[in-house]
Amino acid sequence: MTERAADPIRPAATILLLRDAPFEVLMVKRHHQIDFAAGALVFPGGKSHAGDHDPAWADHATGWESVGEDGAPLRIAAIREAYEEAGVLLARDAAGAIYVGEAAIDVRAAVAEDRVAFLDVVRDLGLKLDLAALTLFARWITPPLMAKRFDTWFYVAHAPSAQLAVCDGHEAVDAEWIAPGEALALAEAGERKVIFPTRMNLQLLAESLSAEGAIETARARPLVTVEPWVDGASLRIQPDAGYGDVAEPLSAL
Repeated sequence: MTERAADPIRPAATILLLRDAPFEVLMVKRHHQIDFAAGALVFPGGKSHAGDHDPAWADHATGWESVGEDGAPLRIAAIREAYEEAGVLLARDAAGAIYVGEAAIDVRAAVAEDRVAFLDVVRDLGLKLDLAALTLFARWITPPLMAKRFDTWFYVAHAPSAQLAVCDGHEAVDAEWIAPGEALALAEAGERKVIFPTRMNLQLLAESLSAEGAIETARARPLVTVEPWVDGASLRIQPDAGYGDVAEPLSAL
C-alpha cells in the first residue's frame, strides 16, 4: 500500500481584538459545518490567500517598519479575516485617522468567497491597512497527528472603538466579546467548545488586566514557536513557550 503524501503546512493568521472596561477579547463561534474547529469558539482568523501577497499592498498599507519575521502577507491575512468574519477593519484614512465606518455584509461575503479582492475594497474606501496595529502574540504549528496542519501566527490589537463586531453568518455564526477568564470557565464547564491552542492563548491573555497590558507584555515576550508533540497519552509543548508545563490528554483533542 502506498503511503499518502503528507499534507502541506499552510500559513495562517489569527487576531485577538481587545477592548477595555471591562477587559475583553472578541471571539467568534465557527459554523458547525466548517471542516476545521467546527462549532468552536475561536479568535477570527484563517489561511493566508494569494491576494495577501499582492505587491500593490505596498501603496495601500502603513506600518511596514513594524513587520518582522512574520512578513506583511500574514498581517494582511489577519486584518482580512477580522474584516470577513467580524466586520472589523484595522485601517486608516487619508488623514491617518483610524477608520470608523461600517463593513457591508454583502461586500464582506464577496471578499470571503473570492468574488472581490480585499485590496480593491480597501482601495475603493480610500484606506490603508494599519500593519503596525498588530503585535505578535504567539506562533503555533499544528502537530503531525492532525489531518490538516497550519503554521498560525497570533496577533493582538486594540479593537477600534467606533466599529461594531458582527459575525458573517457563514464561517462564523456568532460574535462575542468575552473576558478571557470567563471564556476559560465556560470551556471548563462544557458550555463552550474551545480547542487546545485557543485555550492556551486565552490562558496567556488572562495573565494581563488590560488591552494595553496584554499588548505590552506580548511585545516584551520572546516569541517561541510552539509545535506540540505526542508524549505517551498526552500532547506536550515546550516549557519555555510561556504556557507553563502543559500535558494535554490526547482524549481531549
